[in-house]
Amino acid sequence: MGFRESTVENMVNSNFWKDKRVFITGHTGFKGSWLSLWLHHLGAEVIGYALEPPTAPNLFDLCNLSEIIKSIKGDVRNFDFLKNSLAANNPDIVFHMAAQSLVRQSYYDPIETYSTNVMGTVNLLEAIRQIEVVRAVVNVTSDKCYENREWMWGYRENEAMGGYDPYSSSKGCSELITAAYRQSYFKTNKTAVASVRAGNVIGGGDWGKDRLIPDCIRSLAANKEILIRNPQAIRPWQYVFEPLRGYLLLAEKLYQNGNHYAQAWNFGPSEDNAVLVYEVVQLMLKYWGGGSWKDMSNSESKLLHEAHYLKLDCSKARAELGWKSIVNIEESIKWTCEWYREYYNNKTPMRDFSLGQLNRYLKLKTLSH
Repeated sequence: MGFRESTVENMVNSNFWKDKRVFITGHTGFKGSWLSLWLHHLGAEVIGYALEPPTAPNLFDLCNLSEIIKSIKGDVRNFDFLKNSLAANNPDIVFHMAAQSLVRQSYYDPIETYSTNVMGTVNLLEAIRQIEVVRAVVNVTSDKCYENREWMWGYRENEAMGGYDPYSSSKGCSELITAAYRQSYFKTNKTAVASVRAGNVIGGGDWGKDRLIPDCIRSLAANKEILIRNPQAIRPWQYVFEPLRGYLLLAEKLYQNGNHYAQAWNFGPSEDNAVLVYEVVQLMLKYWGGGSWKDMSNSESKLLHEAHYLKLDCSKARAELGWKSIVNIEESIKWTCEWYREYYNNKTPMRDFSLGQLNRYLKLKTLSH
């Protein structure tokens, strides 16, 4: 096994992104903040549209992203304001990331989940259809959009949509809406529309509720025992830069040759990164430098269903886009712990440290046989 001469940086074409006008819904969220930072680093003009950051602290504020991108406070459920914001900024490319993104929250507030994740998608695509200036659209959904049958093999992009819980169902609906709009309105239009599905994304700057890594960090930072509700579940973990690189590669292809790439795409981790929850927790303890955890599976409410196993088949992205996951689970946890330790030690401005991690990633060599 050797190294290719090309780097990840060469795969994401900075020349393409320079001066592109990019509109991101949900730019104040975890993935949206990282994407905003990356696009600004590439020289793009970034316009964000979102509600206030969902947590305090949060990556958006810690990196002072409002200083380097245009940030619009808006709700994707407000069609008129969303449409006017798009029209006023004339974006070349749109990434749709605004969502109610928590499975457990969707049980408690299904109306908010469906109205945001379903009608938010309708509103965005309808606004883009009416203003007729956008060249490429990437709708970010979830691996949970599939009808999960607990198969041991990965789901391909043409598998049935489904979803046990309201969140997963809403993401399946968002996929169906995207396909319907593509077929009905964008098939002969200059706008190319694709959807993307990723696994469990981890990295520094996430303080989301009921997510494993943020839950671990909150406990570790407070010197408390980590309470784990489903330690034997298998999840496909991937470092946040991995799917974002896929989104960027796809958006470039959509812009240049939309007819071929306007479809659904999986961007999941390698099979080696699909590991048990408790194994991830053990790695967190290793790279944090201490701590303990407790199995809470017997005390968890049985009313809240959680999938045991869900994996994506990413053969298409590898064959058509040249994309594959390159950071293993141990390195992903190591980088994640490094980011949070830096934050809690308050040694470096977090935008500088975050860019340092991004540049380290961009210098990684991709492995080949």
